[in-house]
Amino acid sequence: MDIAVLSDIHGNYIALKRCLEYAFSQNISTFFFLGDYIGELAYPERTMKILYDLNERYKCYFIKGNKEDYWLNYRANGEKGWKDKDSTSGSLLYAYKSLTARDLDFFAQLQSVQEITVSGMAPITICHGSPDKINEKMLPDDDRTIQIINGVETSIILCGHSHVQRKIVHNEKCILNPGSVGVPLFSEGNTQFLILHGNDGVWLEEFISLEYDVLRVIRDMHEAKLYEHAPYWSMITETILRGGNTSHSKVLTRAMELCREETGDCVWPNIPEKCWEQAVNELIL
Repeated sequence: MDIAVLSDIHGNYIALKRCLEYAFSQNISTFFFLGDYIGELAYPERTMKILYDLNERYKCYFIKGNKEDYWLNYRANGEKGWKDKDSTSGSLLYAYKSLTARDLDFFAQLQSVQEITVSGMAPITICHGSPDKINEKMLPDDDRTIQIINGVETSIILCGHSHVQRKIVHNEKCILNPGSVGVPLFSEGNTQFLILHGNDGVWLEEFISLEYDVLRVIRDMHEAKLYEHAPYWSMITETILRGGNTSHSKVLTRAMELCREETGDCVWPNIPEKCWEQAVNELIL
């Protein structure tokens, strides 16, 4: 019994295809998806079509990520607050405009955490951030992470959100993060996911890291004019895709610091472009 575990696609349908091709080559027919299906990459509708088609042909389990909450909350709040040609929210707005009623209804029915038993094997908890909070990162050597592990009955927790492949072990329980399909961190530009191998009632993990056509993803970004919709955010995305060791959250944190230094306060998403420019210049260029 093998299961492919994929998280944080962020609209990278090219990387998603590569991961699925590998999974199919291993005769895998069960899939866990841990949220954040679309994000800052081009043609989100292509990712959603792949997922819908896969769900019709194979056994798939889907969890809601924090991105899905973004889309649903934006709709619920009257589609206010995001701006085009803006590094903070431009890519969010681009992605949101691609969504159909079917997509939003699909996201709305997703759970944020599930306990799943497959083929009589040991049960597994799946979530996006943590079982307690959808946008919480579970990190090594962290008291909060240990608290979460102790509070879950299953011996395995599958989570995404951090975009970093890792295994955290405590008291014969473990957290497994498959990394990110779409915008993985510290992956040397490879796309990443996880295969769980079930044998004699025991799950064994295999972390997968694959080369794929990154340049095509970047060409798509230019073709879709993402660098106009979200200039500096897209620059960060390309840097990560090419294997750069940075993250959106790191640059965002610095941009917000600069915003507070200049204005005395900074409320997301109202971050001036000049703050983004300075943060990118300091941390990337």
